[in-house]
Amino acid sequence: MSMLQGKTAFITGSVQGIGLEIAKALGGAGARVALHGLAGAEQAQTACAAVTAAGAPEVHFFEGDLRDLRALDALLQAVQAWGDVDILVNNAGIQHTAPLAQMPREIWEAILATNLSAAFHTMQALLPPMGARGYGRVINIASVHGLVASQDKAPYVAAKFGLVGLSRVAALEYAAHGSKESGGVTVNCIAPGWTETAIIQPQIEARAAQHGGNRALGVADLLREKQPSLRSSDPEEIGALALWLCARVAHNITGTTLPVDGGWTAQ
Repeated sequence: MSMLQGKTAFITGSVQGIGLEIAKALGGAGARVALHGLAGAEQAQTACAAVTAAGAPEVHFFEGDLRDLRALDALLQAVQAWGDVDILVNNAGIQHTAPLAQMPREIWEAILATNLSAAFHTMQALLPPMGARGYGRVINIASVHGLVASQDKAPYVAAKFGLVGLSRVAALEYAAHGSKESGGVTVNCIAPGWTETAIIQPQIEARAAQHGGNRALGVADLLREKQPSLRSSDPEEIGALALWLCARVAHNITGTTLPVDGGWTAQ
């Protein structure tokens, strides 16, 4: 596949999990890939090697703490100096579970900064050039928790609901840019349900502890509570959907939130 040949993709939080699988999918379709994360040299090199092996013609790792505005501005400048960004994927995210009354204020601020404010700043910087060129894709990795709530996740749910709303506004503002031939500029969210990533491991471990340390029973318990399919998703499945949203034929799909949740939000 080479449908993204000549395009450059920037994916935040892309040294592991969903972000890395999206990077591999886009790279495999011919895109140059700017990886990002708070990673050591070994992890960054491993991620770059994986995306290169998937077929990306060029891969570069950029470091930057999204909670720090000066670091974020420097990150954006470095990425734009590397190449005009055609595809932006806001995947970076953190989570902490605790009752609202016990949620530390600093955790609230960190989650909102990483999961929501960083997406605003990257979109504000990168959408105008996309609009001027007539092609652009913004894919914000939201969550089922951008559509429905759960207990003990106040900052995460607030950030993801905010990300869905922010994406709709941006989609409206850029809907008329470009053409069917150029592919237009679209802004969408993907909303994964239970997906096998590091971010849900603490919840799996907590459930497993209730079943004598049996991880399989812990996973089954977690799925049974929310996800009617009783199947978790794999990160590469999210990558495949992100790739499809980048295609020219997806030019009229904008302002949407696509759940990958086994029926969770259909209930």
